[in-house]
Amino acid sequence: MSAIEPVAVNPPVLPPEPAQQPIEDPLLAYLGSLSPRSRVTVEERLRAVARMMQVPYEQVVWHELRAHHVEWIHQALTERGVAPSTVNVTLSALKGIARRARNLNLMSSDEYDRIRDVRGAKGEWEPAGRSATAGEIEALVRACLRDRTPAGIRDVAMLGVLYIGGIRRTELVGLQLSDYIPDPATLKVRGKGNKHRSVPLTAAAAAAVNDWLRIRGDFPGALFVSLTQKGEVAGTSMTGRAISKILLKRVGQAGVEPLSPHDFRRTFVVMCTNCGHENIVDRQRAEL
Repeated sequence: MSAIEPVAVNPPVLPPEPAQQPIEDPLLAYLGSLSPRSRVTVEERLRAVARMMQVPYEQVVWHELRAHHVEWIHQALTERGVAPSTVNVTLSALKGIARRARNLNLMSSDEYDRIRDVRGAKGEWEPAGRSATAGEIEALVRACLRDRTPAGIRDVAMLGVLYIGGIRRTELVGLQLSDYIPDPATLKVRGKGNKHRSVPLTAAAAAAVNDWLRIRGDFPGALFVSLTQKGEVAGTSMTGRAISKILLKRVGQAGVEPLSPHDFRRTFVVMCTNCGHENIVDRQRAEL
């Protein structure tokens, strides 16, 4: 019996893998550089712009927009009452697409520079809210005073300034130690447009601030500063977001309906009209 000769089997010839083509659409290139969450946000903003332009989103050639188009979008969004932060997200997306277009030689550097130089929106959006009742203010003050840590003393002082002074959140975080005049108890507040005004404090609000200053110390800097987890004074300025988080915490402890920092400004207007806001902080300090 003759041996079976092995048959040579040639391996199959596979087609070459197609070379990955670079993304030549500036919109897709920009979206691809974002995180999934940011990509959803940007697409929502671009779709809103497309609706405003009355053009289907899929038909907008975003990299053909020029600086005067971006200026118009900025103005149109502002006139519609869109929050400055949302306007700036939109502008950032348009500038990002323009940057990809320049890198792909679909836009000149000069035109990209003009788009990049479009200024962002300024200001702090203050959403619709409500005024707090006297009972809610009392509950918030009690929640702070039950907290015997430095945070509780600081927070009741901040609430007193927000409530008695009727100042904005950005004005609160911008207060410096030198802006507080103990006698007569007054705050020098820098408002919108860098305008200054004097805000008198009631005896109760001033006492709350003085209690906080005995913990804070007399080093120069922000009037209200952050604290470490151990309750020690960190000395760094607070942010508007930190103020909102503190208020959210105290609202939960007090068991009242949600309030924003700007709601204290609304409350100030209402209470001044009714002349009934002066003694709440003092009464709660005396009871605890």
